[in-house]
Amino acid sequence: MSSSKDESGGVPASSKGTWTSFLKSIASFNGDLASLTAPPFILSATSLTEYSGYWAEHPALFVAPAKEQDPEKRALAVLKWFLSTLKQQYSSRNEKLGSEKKPLNPFLGELFLGKWEDQTGDIGETVLISEQVSHHPPVTAYSIFNEKHKVRLEGYNGQRASWSGRTISVKQIGHAKYHLDGFDEDYLITLPSLHIEGLVYGSPYVELNKSTLIQSSTGYLAKIDYSGKGWLSGKKNSFTATLVKDTDPSTVLYTIDGQWTGDFTVRDARTKKELDSYNAKTNKTTPLTIPPIDQQGPLETRRAWGKVAAAIEKGDYETTGAEKSKIENEQREMRKKEKEEGREWPRKYFTKVEIDDKFQGLADRAGVVAEPEKTGGIWVFDKEKYKQVKVEEEARNAPSA
Repeated sequence: MSSSKDESGGVPASSKGTWTSFLKSIASFNGDLASLTAPPFILSATSLTEYSGYWAEHPALFVAPAKEQDPEKRALAVLKWFLSTLKQQYSSRNEKLGSEKKPLNPFLGELFLGKWEDQTGDIGETVLISEQVSHHPPVTAYSIFNEKHKVRLEGYNGQRASWSGRTISVKQIGHAKYHLDGFDEDYLITLPSLHIEGLVYGSPYVELNKSTLIQSSTGYLAKIDYSGKGWLSGKKNSFTATLVKDTDPSTVLYTIDGQWTGDFTVRDARTKKELDSYNAKTNKTTPLTIPPIDQQGPLETRRAWGKVAAAIEKGDYETTGAEKSKIENEQREMRKKEKEEGREWPRKYFTKVEIDDKFQGLADRAGVVAEPEKTGGIWVFDKEKYKQVKVEEEARNAPSA
């Protein structure tokens, strides 16, 4: 943990009293902390729908398993790619903003669309579709795919936050599925729990805890155990990972250990030989390309929250609150009208299902249980809906006769 001097930079001096009062309200609150209204100065200008993009900011690693012919090496490549996403998912905002901020809560139907463009010609274009499929409880679903290498990731997640001592504990609910068309191969990925440190000093940051699993349809199972810096030992953002066959879990094939925000090393557990290493600090990300604001639809994140984001970045907290309330009130009215008319908001890219067979097969193998009651259902990317959207877009963009 960094010093109190370093950690004091997240909250403006003029807002220290408000921050202290907010912490007291958290400590006495029994429900999901996501429902509490945070002080404007701790708000991020980024909506949670944008967080889906952290999965593929290293497109070359995202598609790397598709190039590997050996199933054991493919499972290892999937594990390495997943580990490479952690710094972006859980630390990049802290580095950019100086502390972790509370993201904007997406409204139902909110969309974040973009793509990672390949300048080399080897990777191809990687597409991102992120949609808020539920508001109560809040759940974001996403699909990321690369047609050149036939690699697909889809999933959904929600969070439940609670106060625990001097930290906020966050349980992530949901999962991701990574699919390789070329091998008809699937991987089920569970999501890490986390806690928010540095709250007392007003400079929050994320630390991961407990463990996550990656179960493959070919029988390989990866387990990642997370740990942080303790009072006497350990390093911040540490982890150890193992890869085994699920039919022989006592025989470790590969290990990976280090820091998910720094260096980690891949070793063959049978020979103890170092095979690979990775530096999360020096491996540059590929920027996501999104349409200009004037070409975005009214439900797209950057356009919908544009005035709120601009006010946050200016430190204009009065305008922040007013514009944020305007969006929230409009959404409440829409939900009220839908209820009165007996209809439900149509999801644009995703569909709720009773059973996801691919998930269930892998989940049974790994001992993972879906919690649809906590995520508003089980959500899958609907290819037919996507095709229909593309048809409509082509029709709109076609030159008139």
